[in-house]
Amino acid sequence: MNVPQRRRPRGAPFHHAPEAVTYAREQAGFTKTHLAATCGFSLQLLCDIEAGRRNATPEKLELLATALKCPVVVLEAKRVLPADRAGTRVEQGSAVTASAPSPGASEPAPGEIRAAS
Repeated sequence: MNVPQRRRPRGAPFHHAPEAVTYAREQAGFTKTHLAATCGFSLQLLCDIEAGRRNATPEKLELLATALKCPVVVLEAKRVLPADRAGTRVEQGSAVTASAPSPGASEPAPGEIRAAS
């Protein structure tokens, strides 16, 4: 019986940040060919991972991080919380928003974050 291959849905976020993989590889002094051989990947797979055409699974990220001698977190995609998309950040359990000053309040400094009321 053939088992269908699990695929990442089109448009779903990657497990990795493609530019982070490229940067870490260049900083380690690896060529794409050498890194692919070290990890046991095909050159095409590594090129696709760096170009953002294919996803690096958590297992592949672990192999890349080991070969590049860097923590896995350096290669992982940054997770955006749903609140981040709406202009609200979540900091240690409290919601903080970038809001306009209320009438009579002092003007916030550039980049200042005010607590939501």
